Amino acid sequence: MADAKAHKVVASNRRARHDYEILDTFECGIALVGSEVKSLRAGQAQLKDAYASIRGTELWLDHLHIAPYRFAREGGHDPERSRKLLLHRREIARLIGKVNEGGLTLIPLSVYFSHGLAKVELALARGRRRYDKRQKIRERTEQREMDRSMRRR
Repeated sequence: MADAKAHKVVASNRRARHDYEILDTFECGIALVGSEVKSLRAGQAQLKDAYASIRGTELWLDHLHIAPYRFAREGGHDPERSRKLLLHRREIARLIGKVNEGGLTLIPLSVYFSHGLAKVELALARGRRRYDKRQKIRERTEQREMDRSMRRR
């Protein structure tokens, strides 16, 4: 019961699992201002076009839309600003190596609260081509049909 409240998903990027082949996932902290936290707790976030980028030795999350908090003073925050992701230095160095290797990108899969702290599930992913997507859909459909036929017997 207590574990269910410890992991409250605010926003998820369902399209990312379709468009990308997920190779590895990381849990990152995210640096936010107060009005952003309030807005996230109200569920006002979109990950649609979000991606992570490496600038120097830091990891940044771009195009995560967090709607302005209605009751914030002095206008609150910029909804589309870049936000710093918090990871251990060794993990960032490993990600830099993988991304520079070629063909890989960093995509946020979900934003959630874990034990009261805002977290981002970040994926190291490779983009899928159109025929890869069709093949994946075909495999999923065949697997579903096999499961149905096994249940009928």
